[in-house]
Amino acid sequence: MTKLTLASYPHMLGFEQLERVLERSAKSGNEGYPPFNIEQTSERSYRITLAVAGFSENDLSITVEDRQLVIRGRHQDDSDGRVFLHRGIAGRQFQRSFVLADGVEVGEALMENGLLHVDLTQAKPEMVVQTINIRKG
Repeated sequence: MTKLTLASYPHMLGFEQLERVLERSAKSGNEGYPPFNIEQTSERSYRITLAVAGFSENDLSITVEDRQLVIRGRHQDDSDGRVFLHRGIAGRQFQRSFVLADGVEVGEALMENGLLHVDLTQAKPEMVVQTINIRKG
């Protein structure tokens, strides 16, 4: 079976970057933890919400690396002398990655009731019409 790539479509020029982004997204290693929602809050804005119960603001980091939003969580060990009979609240470290389209900017982040909200906005693309002059050869 032949793998179809964007290069297989000769009328789609310059989309190699998109293909690399799709491959990177597929390999990002996002497992199911922590669970998250993505909601559209207006025509050009979005909110990513992660369930991060037990994490404090100091345990979390949010970065944008090469058009990829990366949210990491790492707990400080606070089990000093405590004996757990059952430990069902996940406290493992995590990394969640979201590939951002051109023009998407990360706004503010807010912690509220064990949920981390990250707001995104997308700039309205400019309509560009360009006329190309034809030279006589």
